[in-house]
Amino acid sequence: MDPSTVRVISECFVRPQNVSEESKQPFYLTTWDLSMLSVQYIQKGLLYAKPPLEDCGENLINNLLERLRTSLSVALFHFYPLAGRLATRKEENPPSYSIFVDCNNSPGAKLIHAAADISVSDIVSPIYVPLVVQSFFDHDRAINYDGQTRPLLSIQVTELVDGVFIGCSMNHAVGDGTTFWHFFNTLSEIFQSQDDNIKISRPPVFERWFPEGYGPLLKLPFTRQEEFISRFEAPQLLERIFHFSTESIAKLKERANTEYKTTKISSFQSLSAFVWRAIIRARRFPSEMVTGCRLAVNNRSRLEPPLSPDYFGNSIQTVRAVTTAGELLENDLGWAAWKLHQAVVNHTDKSVHDFVNGWIRSPFVYQISQLFDPQSVMMGSSPRFNKYGNEFGLGKALTLRSGYAHKFDGKVSSYPGREGGASIDLEVCLPPSSMNALESDEEFMASVS
Repeated sequence: MDPSTVRVISECFVRPQNVSEESKQPFYLTTWDLSMLSVQYIQKGLLYAKPPLEDCGENLINNLLERLRTSLSVALFHFYPLAGRLATRKEENPPSYSIFVDCNNSPGAKLIHAAADISVSDIVSPIYVPLVVQSFFDHDRAINYDGQTRPLLSIQVTELVDGVFIGCSMNHAVGDGTTFWHFFNTLSEIFQSQDDNIKISRPPVFERWFPEGYGPLLKLPFTRQEEFISRFEAPQLLERIFHFSTESIAKLKERANTEYKTTKISSFQSLSAFVWRAIIRARRFPSEMVTGCRLAVNNRSRLEPPLSPDYFGNSIQTVRAVTTAGELLENDLGWAAWKLHQAVVNHTDKSVHDFVNGWIRSPFVYQISQLFDPQSVMMGSSPRFNKYGNEFGLGKALTLRSGYAHKFDGKVSSYPGREGGASIDLEVCLPPSSMNALESDEEFMASVS
């Protein structure tokens, strides 16, 4: 399916319903935010079935767009930085860049209406996620630094023959996955309430977190933007969703804990170790090859005192377990899962502060090409986020999909399974040869349902 089958019908900018006093001030970026300037926007979206015609009338899409536009305006009042644009102050002596969110000098967030002559089954039936899905999102291939000229938030509503896809793209220098889904959940809450003066259940917390004695305007010690900005083009990849039922994950957890003679290994650590070992088997590495498995970790609860779960912004890092391909495959699942468990347990308030203090001494910006090596596996997103609770008058979503952003060899994104419980969907990105080997792995496929 050619991505050009998606045609844009209209687009408009949406401003916050009211201007708050807070929004008249710059919104400052923290160490965690600034380190994201060269990575891509977060792109996640939900696919819905259209109700039968007799249930919704012919104005389904027009009504949806109008209600969404109003709800977005209300949501942006509460999440005002998302209506802004990035702004840069450059100083020559000594050379530095200071980047923050200007909430006033912006046309707002973007709402796009698009259409494609394809059906829901064209999206969900193929074994591999079709490329056309990438066209369901704005900001294709954009990096966060582009937020100076691009909206920090875009929502694209793509009408299919028998479905609707709502794709949201958010600048990752302004917020992480926790903030992204907090916003999406609030947008859905406002939409469902039909009340423009709704008191939202979880207001975002905007108080910035800086290490003591620093902030609010941090400086990047660079002379030219080329020193901290780069573009990443993904290699040829296949992208497939593998479903793990509640029962399957419980078995993996029991197996890992039994093998390591412990009760401390979590379901997600067991699943991550299982996937890590399967992907390394599929890659057929020499036994001395060094391999790692990274997990994205939320810092909010690890700080002392902890940040609010509703802290707006980035508060994430990755933790990593490292070994050789030979050692990983010679040992059992419990051994690999325990290495991941230790990496998570050792990520404490002290290690978060050590990371931030190191950044203050020598600021850096993540580059995707350096961050993820093809010898390793990266577990991103989270099955804990409330993704299927987002309704927009179309019932519960059929499935979740993501855009072009952050796809590379060995990237695995975790989503809750649609049926709930402890079920998990894993979106796995691998080159064709590795994907075919993974699909031929009997142990791996026996746990997939």
